Amino acid sequence: MSDVLMTAPYMLPFLDRFQPVFKHFTINLITPVVRERLEESDLLKYAGKFDGTICGDDRYTRKVLETCSPRLKVIAKWGTGTDSIDRMACEDLGIQLLNTPNAFTLPVADSVLGYILAFARQQVWMDKAVKTGVWKKIPGRSLSECTLGVIGVGNIGKAVLRRARGFGMTLFGTDIQPIPRDFLLENQVKNVSLQQLLEQSDFVSVNCDLNPTSYHLINKSTLGYIKPTSVLINTARGPIVEENALVEALQAGQISGAALDVFEQEPIPASSPLLKMENVLLAPHNSNSSPAAWENVHWNTIHNLLQGLGIKPDDLSKWQQSA
Repeated sequence: MSDVLMTAPYMLPFLDRFQPVFKHFTINLITPVVRERLEESDLLKYAGKFDGTICGDDRYTRKVLETCSPRLKVIAKWGTGTDSIDRMACEDLGIQLLNTPNAFTLPVADSVLGYILAFARQQVWMDKAVKTGVWKKIPGRSLSECTLGVIGVGNIGKAVLRRARGFGMTLFGTDIQPIPRDFLLENQVKNVSLQQLLEQSDFVSVNCDLNPTSYHLINKSTLGYIKPTSVLINTARGPIVEENALVEALQAGQISGAALDVFEQEPIPASSPLLKMENVLLAPHNSNSSPAAWENVHWNTIHNLLQGLGIKPDDLSKWQQSA
């Protein structure tokens, strides 16, 4: 019997479906109440009580991992991003860290294009005006008249650019890693510096990983390069954007608008000025929403957990097929 701490918020509501699977593999689930994630202090309460975990963006710091070791054998991260987990500490302590790469490329890319269309065509604001009795022609733009700059041209960034090309947008990309030349040529993307991208883009989409080089990459200084008619879109990780600096830029008219699916603190605090801004679209860290993608991640995460616990997942497929 293995004890597993289950804290993945996207999976918790569907546990009834998976309980027979865990029972079959003699896994006992520990299921605390999770609002968005467990912080370091929350996790320390369970230290030494579990052999593995299926987690979301819980704060697995070095202190947590050292306290949970040596019993903790595997962290099966639901999804792709592992920035909330101290990877180096996992390696030092022999804890396996497994995830599902490229899990949400398509829905996240769709979300970015949805935001671009909403701002370019002013659909949200026209709807609101008409419903409040205001019959006003709000000017919009064709995407073929606009430039999109993508920060971070990995799987999601590439998918965003491919979609935008179909609308005839002028495309820029920037990355600290080399962007494949064939991708740039095939999709008519110009590889530019961050400054040039910010200066010339009508829409700026943040699609890079959160790491020491990208923390607060969008800050007071870099926001100073953005055109006052531009819109910033962040569907990556909240701390890539310095939120206070963004609020100041929006309030000063330094930037036209923003679409944010992620925040420095989640859920977003009730005191945040962003909640009262008419030119900002907000979402609850949900740009990955997709039944097919979620289903794939559910089963791949269970597979990773079993593998990390040394349990052969050979007959897992029969459960998946009958689901």
